[in-house]
Amino acid sequence: MPYRLSATLKAHTSDVRAVNSPTNDTILSASRDSTAIAWQRSSSSSSFTSESVIRASTRYVNAVAYISPTPDAPKGYVVTGGQDAIINVFSLSSLKEDPDFSLLGHSENVCALDVTPGGTIVSGSWDRTARVWKNFNPAYELKGHELSVWAVLAVDEDQVLTGSADKTIKLWNQHKLISTFRGHQDAVRGLALIPDLGFASCSNDSEIRVWTFGGDLIYSLSGHTSFVYSLSILPSGGLVSGGEDRSVRVWQDGECAQVLTHPAISVWSVSTMPNGDIVSGCSDGVVRVFSEAEDRWASPEELKAYDDLIASQALPSQQIGDIKKSDLAGTEALNAPGKKPGDTKMIRNGDIVEVYQWDADAMSWQRIGEVVDAVGQGRKQLYQGKEYDYVFDVDIQDGVPPLKLPYNVTENPFSAAQRFLQNNDLPLSYIDQVVNFIETNTAGVKLGSNDEYVDPFTGASRYRSGGSAAPTANSGPSTYMDPYTGASRYSGSSAAPTSAPSSAYMDPFTGASRYTGAAPANNAPPPVPAAQKRIPMAAWNFYRPANVPSMSQKTFEVDGSLRDEISTSSFAMYPQELSSFEDTFAYLTQATDPKSRATNVATPTASNVDAIIQVLERWPSAALFPVIDLSRLVAVFCPGAFDSPTIKTRFVKALMEAGEWNSPWNPPLPKSREINLTLVLKTFANMFQEGVKLDEAWVNEVLSALGQLPYEVLSKAQRTCLATILFNLSCTQLSSSLDATQRQRFFKLVLRILQNEKTDAETVYRTLFAMGNTLYTMKSTSNKPEPTQYQQLVETLPSVSRTFANESRIQDLSAEVKSLL
Repeated sequence: MPYRLSATLKAHTSDVRAVNSPTNDTILSASRDSTAIAWQRSSSSSSFTSESVIRASTRYVNAVAYISPTPDAPKGYVVTGGQDAIINVFSLSSLKEDPDFSLLGHSENVCALDVTPGGTIVSGSWDRTARVWKNFNPAYELKGHELSVWAVLAVDEDQVLTGSADKTIKLWNQHKLISTFRGHQDAVRGLALIPDLGFASCSNDSEIRVWTFGGDLIYSLSGHTSFVYSLSILPSGGLVSGGEDRSVRVWQDGECAQVLTHPAISVWSVSTMPNGDIVSGCSDGVVRVFSEAEDRWASPEELKAYDDLIASQALPSQQIGDIKKSDLAGTEALNAPGKKPGDTKMIRNGDIVEVYQWDADAMSWQRIGEVVDAVGQGRKQLYQGKEYDYVFDVDIQDGVPPLKLPYNVTENPFSAAQRFLQNNDLPLSYIDQVVNFIETNTAGVKLGSNDEYVDPFTGASRYRSGGSAAPTANSGPSTYMDPYTGASRYSGSSAAPTSAPSSAYMDPFTGASRYTGAAPANNAPPPVPAAQKRIPMAAWNFYRPANVPSMSQKTFEVDGSLRDEISTSSFAMYPQELSSFEDTFAYLTQATDPKSRATNVATPTASNVDAIIQVLERWPSAALFPVIDLSRLVAVFCPGAFDSPTIKTRFVKALMEAGEWNSPWNPPLPKSREINLTLVLKTFANMFQEGVKLDEAWVNEVLSALGQLPYEVLSKAQRTCLATILFNLSCTQLSSSLDATQRQRFFKLVLRILQNEKTDAETVYRTLFAMGNTLYTMKSTSNKPEPTQYQQLVETLPSVSRTFANESRIQDLSAEVKSLL
């Protein structure tokens, strides 16, 4: 079931900066209104009530954690940290105005807290340190980060992870630094432990990364369009993230499964309950609970009111991108389905530009706002070839020409000011004056009808003039420093977020890593209203997510390790292979990253593919995953490199060898083999493209290989990959028919999935599309399924409908497939 709103918790009067949900019935929240609140679930209800309001500070409270019950505190302790640099601990059993313990040691804002099962507290601060507290006394001070420590994670009673604005993550054992993880391109904001695998991190670079404790990047997740502030782990092993793009995103098996849009810009914090419910804390001062369990959903009236609230939001045109109303389609464009969860579309409805988001579970477009003119001036200003809302002349010195200060109203004023000072070699100490100049000379914009709050620490929320974002009256003037700029915090009107990144395409089924090459054409086969036929669907779906620099680094690291050992030195790449790999990575960097400055990079040819094949055939299986991942990208971005059927056949056989096809399929598969197999299946999916000829030997090799896979051994992600292969193949065979033998193998694979898949609706959905495309092609060429195939399909389709009775998209598509028999 999809996640839907379960409860709305209103009591805070400013941004909810942190949430924690230690039990199914308890939620803790911390806010810029200087309080923390303990919420308790009402008996036999999904609603929560404010059980205790804790006056945790006279200033902003930014972090909250929970200590499990002890004999002295049968209900446990709530731990808070904030702008006053003090960590306060309150017993929930006997709440008093004053804390039971106050932990002193940090010299600046405490922005991160975590607690071990044994009650050890870990804290992170703007003072560039993390601290460990045992029995409410200081134990260790962790020094090593160059900038503020924004995230802390207790791995166990002795090991701690810290994430910093210096873009690094550090692993500590007690007070000793064990290792440093590098890869994020901006401040690390959140950390989460993934049992039996490693940990996840999120960053202002909009990326989520999953690591092993050995330092290997397992994969990265892209989909957020701005800062990602917080992570949490679901009981199922999935990830939940929240960020500056109004959304909470649910990730399962490395794919974006659902996007929960919020009527607020900043989702500062997310937490998960033991029962799988999700809790979010936002810049509108509201705590929200979302649930997969229908019996915990809010009432239909509340759900409709929430959807209406989101639909009423006003989105500034700069956030959406350049808009030319005359180029937009009308409401009829909503008849075409979305490509992935969270996909957005702008349409022209009279003189209004509306924004809709694709709800993959409801199989419909949901209105999320109206695009408004955020500037109110006639035209944008050009500066160095780019358009800005304002280009100011700033006089720095008499007799010297004024300097140009470009600014968009959806920018973070701090970011614009910092860029201006750095570009003109001016001291960062001037940043407050520049921010005040921007604030004084620009009109603001407001998102939606609710009062939006602004983070005074990062300046990261939507800019709007007027309306105070100052601390409470008794807090006094700020003496804190912005950890990003090193200058005093902006304390005037509200500040703006960083502009959303440029439009980026994502895998239309997974919503995972961002593909920033050419825009794909309708890549997904999601459903449309039942009245409209969806078959045939010629919309190839490729696995394009790519972190090419990381892939390249890992490949050459593995090669170096093989080269350094006498026993494995013969496996290392030859000079010509090294050169070929470097050329291939250079091309893929350019193809997947529009910011790449590479020019005149040669397109890979068959010789580059040959080098990949030789390494696939030679390297140990445990070392192959970056090379198979490279194969996946070459298959989709470099189709011209496969200039003959022969090299494609060699390529497929090498991939099968890498996937250990001839080894026993005894579950559970070793982790390295499971990863390799998933990547091989994604590569196969990418090989079936428009214009591919199916009357070639490599197609038979792929179908034969897939037929050998025992379905019960495959993971959910692998089953989805298998269905995607069949779907892409079915799209290709709309113009290049399968022969009788290929069709026989295809039918067996489809039936195996439809007969055995009982839980994953997405796998069944893609498979039904694959079957529908094939039946459509056969019907148009006067071919019919063999009697046995026909009978099995007739018997299987009703069973599929019964198994997924709650999935209207499967019901409709199954009926359409049946009509083609």
